[in-house]
Amino acid sequence: MRLYKNIEIPMTIKSIKDIPCEEILFPGTPACAGCGGLLALRHCMKALGNKTVIVNAAGCFTLLSVYPFTPFANSWLYTAMACAPAGAQGIRDALDILIRKGRLDAQEDVKVIVLTGDGVAYDIGLASTSGAIHRNLDFYYICSDNEAYGNTGFQWSGATPFASKTATTTPGSANPTGSQLIKKDLFEIWRSHKPPYLATISPSHPVDLINKFKKAEQFKGPKLFINLSPCPPGWSIDASYSVKFAKLAIDTGIWTLKEAVYGDLKHTFIPGRFKPVEEYLREQGRFAHLFKPVRQEAALRKIQEMVDRYWKEVQERELPPEKRLPIREVITQRHRGTKN
Repeated sequence: MRLYKNIEIPMTIKSIKDIPCEEILFPGTPACAGCGGLLALRHCMKALGNKTVIVNAAGCFTLLSVYPFTPFANSWLYTAMACAPAGAQGIRDALDILIRKGRLDAQEDVKVIVLTGDGVAYDIGLASTSGAIHRNLDFYYICSDNEAYGNTGFQWSGATPFASKTATTTPGSANPTGSQLIKKDLFEIWRSHKPPYLATISPSHPVDLINKFKKAEQFKGPKLFINLSPCPPGWSIDASYSVKFAKLAIDTGIWTLKEAVYGDLKHTFIPGRFKPVEEYLREQGRFAHLFKPVRQEAALRKIQEMVDRYWKEVQERELPPEKRLPIREVITQRHRGTKN
């Protein structure tokens, strides 16, 4: 057990009842109602505790801590988009110097956390993060992935999925599908560096989230997390449905919960039965053009086939034959029963 502020936190938890009641991230922020990134960050901070310094790269979360107000019970440093890992390096070096000089007890050490959006993680700050991982910087990196540049109007980013509508990939007569590009696989880009710990998380699965942070504590070096963050204004969904869509992303297989220890990959959750991707896409305004005024069968089929292909490979790699789901057969039956 680990103790802070008179609350015992087990190294792993079994249910949401075990999540500590203490808050490190307080309410009253200027973030959008229903922000999936903020929902997940609240649980991240519960796992990390209050002995932390957050280094925030410019993005949606920049508005969380505006002098002289802050929702955090810990320190906060703001940086430009590309240089958050450099800021984390400076803080980590300063803390290590204080420990060596005896001015800071090693037991009182502070965790250094980089907090970014997908625009930084997937695009503008990708090189600086790669450098930090290569230097084996001892830090946490949390990417809040809402699949676009949400803070500036929801423009396309390297995290934008195929067929999504954004401010810069508006469907029209010349391009009815929306974004023509496939979302970057940031998890695999980072995994190629073989960091000590790397994981995907979701606000719909807080137990999985907290246990991953507790597991990451045992490693010295980069500890990296990617959170799928439903964005009500950008995704055109009701603010009260953020967790619903986060869960649907997992139940349809579009978002995967997994971890990699020094590059060794393992999925931490595999749905017992996959729902069709349409259940996730249909109610989001950013994908509404795939269904009306004309149903775009080719685009919908492509999205489903990409998901099927991924999970077929996962099952062949991680599950014994008797536990594998007949994904292709199940999906084919679904398409046969679909009414246009």
